[in-house]
Amino acid sequence: MEYHKPVLLKEAVDGLNIKEDGIYVDVTFGGGGHSREILKRLGEKGRLFAFDQDQDALENTIDDERFTLIHENFRYVKRFLRFHGVKKVDGILADFGVSSHQFDVAERGFSTRFDADLDMRMNQQSELSAFHVVNEYEEEQLRQVFSQYGELRAAPAMAKLIVEHRAIEQIKTSDQLKKVLKKFLPPRHENKVLAQIYQAIRIEVNQEIEVLKAFLMQTPELLEVGGRLSFISYHSLEDRLVKRFIRNGLFEGEPERDMFGNFEVPLKKVNGLIIPSKEEIKINNRARSAKLRIAEKL
Repeated sequence: MEYHKPVLLKEAVDGLNIKEDGIYVDVTFGGGGHSREILKRLGEKGRLFAFDQDQDALENTIDDERFTLIHENFRYVKRFLRFHGVKKVDGILADFGVSSHQFDVAERGFSTRFDADLDMRMNQQSELSAFHVVNEYEEEQLRQVFSQYGELRAAPAMAKLIVEHRAIEQIKTSDQLKKVLKKFLPPRHENKVLAQIYQAIRIEVNQEIEVLKAFLMQTPELLEVGGRLSFISYHSLEDRLVKRFIRNGLFEGEPERDMFGNFEVPLKKVNGLIIPSKEEIKINNRARSAKLRIAEKL
């Protein structure tokens, strides 16, 4: 578990209500913690498919004939499951957070703790990196990234300052970026603001919101009736999308109602919001912002 300590392990897998002969999908394999727990609960005829676009995660693959690891982004979940002859599944698990490994390997550029090249790519083959966003995006694009994905009030001023600085010198490393934005990092709140800045850039680099929406839209069609979704989110942008989709099958607005004022939705929520216990947060501080939502196909 050195690669990544799974968050809400028991609760998330319990939420799938696993059938021994069922077909399940872990779309965020990472260190394989959730996948191993699912496999423990499957019988000989059960099957588990897992997705991960990160090359490093492939080293954690599980030697089990019931298990298949697919090296792809989970936005293509339906396409690649069909490639493996699977059209319907009994449950889908997703842990949308960045893995501990990605945070802890300095050169990946995900952590505010290290000075490293601006990268933040979950798929190391991707052309879009944090360097590209910081150095090549127009000022208005940068403003939108910081405002929408980092929810930063100073987004316009931050974008303006970055554009002014890079006209003189490229911003290549995380330390350079911190120095450029130093005026926005008050000592008492430096870590919080830096986390918001990094979150905004990381979401843009990996197109996380677009990927999440594309993935969620596929899940009702993939699930068997009675099948379960078990999703762990770490920031309000993700959690809001998951919550709204479970509630009414849309990301914005309300579904169309019939003449009697009723509307049909593909999913129903199971139980309420689940968060980590104080004990889990004490053992794994990265669990502190996790939120688990479970839904069932109607």
